[in-house]
Amino acid sequence: MKVKATNGLARILKAEGVPWVSTFPVSGMNNALGEEGVPIIMMRDERYAVAIADAFSRVTCGKKIGVCTVMGGVNPAGLQVAYGAIAQAFEDGSPLICITDGVPLGASGNSHYDMDLGLKSVTKWIGHIDMPHRVPEIMRRAFTYARSGRPGPVLVTIPGRGFGEYDEDEYPYTPVKGWKWAPDPEDVKAAVKTLLVAKKPLLFVGEGVFRADATDELLKFVEMAQVPVLTTLKGKSAFPENHSLSIGVRGELADSFLHSCDLLFAIGSSLSPGRFGQTIPDAGHKTIVQCTINELDVNKSYKVDHAVVGDAKFTLQALIDELSRQTGGGVKSNQTLINEIKAGKKQLSVKYGPLMESDDKPINPYRVYGDLMKTIDLNSSFVTHESGNTRDQSSTVYEAVIPRGYLGWGNVSTLGFSLAATIAAKLAYPERQCVALTGDAGVGYMLGNLEALVRYNIGITIIHINNGGFAGYGPGFWGEGHDPYTFVVSEHSVANYSEAVKNLGFYAEYISEPSEIIPALKRAFAENAQNRPAYLEFACSKYPVFGSWVTK
Repeated sequence: MKVKATNGLARILKAEGVPWVSTFPVSGMNNALGEEGVPIIMMRDERYAVAIADAFSRVTCGKKIGVCTVMGGVNPAGLQVAYGAIAQAFEDGSPLICITDGVPLGASGNSHYDMDLGLKSVTKWIGHIDMPHRVPEIMRRAFTYARSGRPGPVLVTIPGRGFGEYDEDEYPYTPVKGWKWAPDPEDVKAAVKTLLVAKKPLLFVGEGVFRADATDELLKFVEMAQVPVLTTLKGKSAFPENHSLSIGVRGELADSFLHSCDLLFAIGSSLSPGRFGQTIPDAGHKTIVQCTINELDVNKSYKVDHAVVGDAKFTLQALIDELSRQTGGGVKSNQTLINEIKAGKKQLSVKYGPLMESDDKPINPYRVYGDLMKTIDLNSSFVTHESGNTRDQSSTVYEAVIPRGYLGWGNVSTLGFSLAATIAAKLAYPERQCVALTGDAGVGYMLGNLEALVRYNIGITIIHINNGGFAGYGPGFWGEGHDPYTFVVSEHSVANYSEAVKNLGFYAEYISEPSEIIPALKRAFAENAQNRPAYLEFACSKYPVFGSWVTK
């Protein structure tokens, strides 16, 4: 049967289980999506259209691939706006498929901007559908690349809305599953042997465990091996942080274990030093085992003594089997280690506990995080941060106990991503309470897109830590600040965000009393249960204090 090429592509998306496509609003694909009954989530700019698709892949651990459409072709303004979001997905290894208009035959060479050159550095693959019958071929490749190996964004171009038909019987489409590989058994054997002879091993867990859907295997391996677990920012919530072997993400406890370990055993981490992660101190005098999907990670930043290359789920299964074989079923409970971790956590509670109970006014931001943890169901929720202090503070104290109960992000990051992530989480897990933590800078990026939540009845809560400036940039009790000339923004009396957002259809409040934090959260969550988004603006102090990263 003959079908228009764009409609055939829309049917392929349905066959692949794509639940919706995000967009802004001009694309040669969008009419076909509507005609074929594919739901469309229309945001207010292309960056958010891409970011929601990216976040959907992240929060579902790649079980679902986010798909978006943006404007391209001879007027690729949409792609240019979307570039930052595509770059973020590429850097973080997040799979998504972005469909855009290609340059029609005979129209090339008339623009200085080249889409291929502009996007090649931030995509895993670019596929051009230049003939109608190639739709199944190119989409088969797109989903294969999105689901196989190191994830990343894939760009697909179509000539336009009316570029012909193809015969679905002659060119059928069968959904693809993606392909993964298991590690070399000899590498696994060497890694386990190294682990068992180490005196102070440390497990360093990255986002690759999420990508492989391997959180259950991670928990089993840790309990068999009796090793402490430190996660990366993007790996936060891969291992339950209320577990006796968890040392969190950052701060004094992480610092102590990173310095004292004689073996760093990495799983699902590139070990790439960055602004928002740990450096391995004295790496030349430690043994390093790296388990990764990407061979380009090995020996990149540090000399790796043993590499185990393969999918993290297959790797952990192999490690479990080998550890059982070499130990006769696992290592005995290490109560000395458990007591050491417990004592370290107690020291952290001495430092941050009073802040999380503070009655100071303006409100200490840690009081907001503390009351949030008292109010939200940690076993059925999703929380993410924004760039800046909400990232640094919440990743220090927020206790994530279920996979993707907290989404950490930030390498090549774009402000405002917390909104996209929380929307995607609510669409993926409608039964969860979903919360975005943002500061003043993040709100500025979000405002134009908030209307979409009202239009689609997406019941999430945005917590705005409003401290009347870019905290830490300017002078304060922490010192001079790193950007003392660019930290001042308008006070609440001038820029009343909660009132503005209320006029968009949100439930919104401004909270200045610490005693009102929990009641306000409960009111917001009750509105969310009725599919109404909520916005809580808290009058907070500038308090850029948080757990540090090890940087040398």
